[in-house]
Amino acid sequence: MDDMKDKKDMIEEIESSIEAAKNTNETGEEYSLSDDRRVKVLSPGQLVAKRFFRNRLAVTGMVILLAMFIFSFVGGVLSPYGEDQKFYRVDVQAKDFAGIIHNEEFRYTIADNELFKSSVHAQALKAIIQGNDSFSYNGNDYTLEKLSDDAYVVSSAGHIVGIASKELVNPSSPDTKLSFDFTLAALRAKTGGEKTFTAEGQEYNMDEEGVITDASGTEIAYVSQYIVKAVMSDVFFSRELKNQLIAAVEAGEESFMYTDEDGVTAEYILKYDAATKGWDVKQEIDTKVFDTYSAPSKAHWLGTDRNGMDMMTRLMYGGRISLIIGFIAVFIETIIGVIMGGIAGYFGGWIDGLIMRIVDIFYCIPGMPFIIIVGAAMDAANTPSLTRIIYLMLILGVLGWAGVARLVRGQILSLREQEFMTATEACGIAPSRRIFRHLIPNVMPQLIVYMTMGLGSMIITEATLSFLGLGVRFPFASWGNIINDVNDTFVLTNYWFIWIPAGVLLLTTVLAFNIVGDGLRDAFDPKMKR
Repeated sequence: MDDMKDKKDMIEEIESSIEAAKNTNETGEEYSLSDDRRVKVLSPGQLVAKRFFRNRLAVTGMVILLAMFIFSFVGGVLSPYGEDQKFYRVDVQAKDFAGIIHNEEFRYTIADNELFKSSVHAQALKAIIQGNDSFSYNGNDYTLEKLSDDAYVVSSAGHIVGIASKELVNPSSPDTKLSFDFTLAALRAKTGGEKTFTAEGQEYNMDEEGVITDASGTEIAYVSQYIVKAVMSDVFFSRELKNQLIAAVEAGEESFMYTDEDGVTAEYILKYDAATKGWDVKQEIDTKVFDTYSAPSKAHWLGTDRNGMDMMTRLMYGGRISLIIGFIAVFIETIIGVIMGGIAGYFGGWIDGLIMRIVDIFYCIPGMPFIIIVGAAMDAANTPSLTRIIYLMLILGVLGWAGVARLVRGQILSLREQEFMTATEACGIAPSRRIFRHLIPNVMPQLIVYMTMGLGSMIITEATLSFLGLGVRFPFASWGNIINDVNDTFVLTNYWFIWIPAGVLLLTTVLAFNIVGDGLRDAFDPKMKR
């Protein structure tokens, strides 16, 4: 249809020229035409543009690409959020907090490592169960001093070597270190019902609950038969909290509220575990966490991702990265391909043969495995994210120039024998100027079409690599690593706003590049249209 229109335009231009030649005055003198009767001759570029804009599908693709560029480059600037800005919410979370055991077995405190080893512990326990006040082991004699049914002092050769007790002396502060002499004196006082005792030259007080204080009233330790152990090694329980936990266990309570010294209120849930014969304690507390997978809202139009980042903003910056990588990679492969293909096509001979063999080598390189190997090497070297992007653009550009070189070489082989090239040679123009001034411009239409069509496939390649974790890395966003979140089936089925928008943008952009490429091809060479 466009060919018919072009022929009709040419016929109209010829007829107008003939009519203009006939427009003379009666004396035979020519007179100038007014502007509205002049013949308008379009340049080749204008003819290409005219053919392109007649193609509604190509214009639609151009509009889509323009919208994508505005969305990616302008939208990121206008967005109130940053690319890696994280958002938080407050959730009530139940965390494993502690374990409580009512100690019904003897625990051992050692004074002499040589005479009260773990093998001696078993012999001492055996003697206690049998009701003996002494025992022998490995050539040594031991005596048992009974403080109560739950506490015994073990001696050998006239001096105390250890303690076997079901009650434990616990420090009230993580910075407090209790000596063996202090532990022994505290147990003697507790089992004897004494309110004061002396250890290491200092006097201490003990109340009915087993709390030990020094002369100034500062709490030092406490004696209890319950073992309360935190899940996290860096957490230390105050005596008050331990007393609350023990009281809840003894009362058979399933939960209680407690406010610590920092004013933080939390609920503690207790559950008996028959396997360990103890109680598991969970702490329910308001916790500041990442606002992950938040549903679309007024604040976040497309919700948030697994890192609590705004999805709309990530898509904007992701489009910017994907488009930049695509354009720069295509630019690199075009520059290399034009230079190599131009030299091969113009000079021919052994130069052409050498360059074409290099092209064949690059065609034989398995691109994806090569990039996977490079990506693994960068992972091992902890390459920064920005450096990975630069390497990715260079690798994609270097691996893709062979196709451009073949295209340019083929076009130049047909152009170099034409008359205008003979004229340039007769005028003594340098070979480099003949190639890049006269030959390459005649190849530009085919190059523009090739580059436009290649941009779509380059973006797809980048997205594939980023999806596999070999391309753009966090904190930078690309449409590929955004879609990487769907490697979790739960996210795929429950959070559509994470992957569908990125997939639609990627599909639309690549499709638009292909449509525009087809339109440019038809505009440059109408004979190719069917």
